[in-house]
Amino acid sequence: MRVESDRSAPFGAGLDARGLRVAVIAAEFNAALVEQMLAGARAAWSRAGGAPEALTEWRVPGAFELPLASRQAALSGRHDAVVAFGCVIRGDTPHFDYVCAESARGLMQAGLDSGLPVIFGVLTVETVAQAEERADPARLDKGGEAVAAAITLARTLAAIREGRSA
Repeated sequence: MRVESDRSAPFGAGLDARGLRVAVIAAEFNAALVEQMLAGARAAWSRAGGAPEALTEWRVPGAFELPLASRQAALSGRHDAVVAFGCVIRGDTPHFDYVCAESARGLMQAGLDSGLPVIFGVLTVETVAQAEERADPARLDKGGEAVAAAITLARTLAAIREGRSA
């Protein structure tokens, strides 16, 4: 069963990115789709009041390499959150399963190791059409959603550390 979300307001409306620093690690594989997610991420960051220079971007070859670079960015002490972007489309071999599982596991571990939000912005889809729909900022905007999640979780963790409610 598919549940439709309430999109009466733009996703992430009311978020405040002012003063936050976010690292973006983006895979070069399926670059056209990843670039669409990056466009959505940049737009969401701007809407939330994030300073352009506070959104730092790096590239890695593919989704399998995202965890290591994300962990390094998270442990650097220069960021409040990390967002990892990639796109893995199922093919004819089990390669898809290994890359998706290890990317997800590694990104979760990077967050746990660092204590920072490390957001899983990796599309894991069956078809190019599914990837296009999810990557497009004018459609499902998974790039914008990932940045909104990073902002939300960075603020929540700061509130927890400071002993106040978010």
